[in-house]
Amino acid sequence: MQEKINKHESQAWLVNTGWSGGQYGVGERMSIKTTRACIDSILEGSAAEASTVIDPIFGFDVPTSLPGVDSHVLDPKHAWENPEEYDATAKKLAGMFIKNFEKYAGKGSTDYTQHGPQI
Repeated sequence: MQEKINKHESQAWLVNTGWSGGQYGVGERMSIKTTRACIDSILEGSAAEASTVIDPIFGFDVPTSLPGVDSHVLDPKHAWENPEEYDATAKKLAGMFIKNFEKYAGKGSTDYTQHGPQI
């Protein structure tokens, strides 16, 4: 995939179309209206121009504002009522990613750990 992104000078975007604001039963599904506004921002180019912050665990750029999107849903930690619970859940998820990708590490393989979650 990286080869094709480089070859065609493409961009890849991660859009949360699932759950926000807390664990299942506490948070809520991302609305279609919000999802569409995120996709519109990507297609119209405003997402590429947006100011961002780097997620401290997962390392990706998170826009601080997008047209038509409530800014609290852009930063998952701030969308949760309990930031400490978010941190614990994010670290647990990051640990699961790290453990899962250990099976791909070793002699003869590229080390991608610098691009993954950091806990």
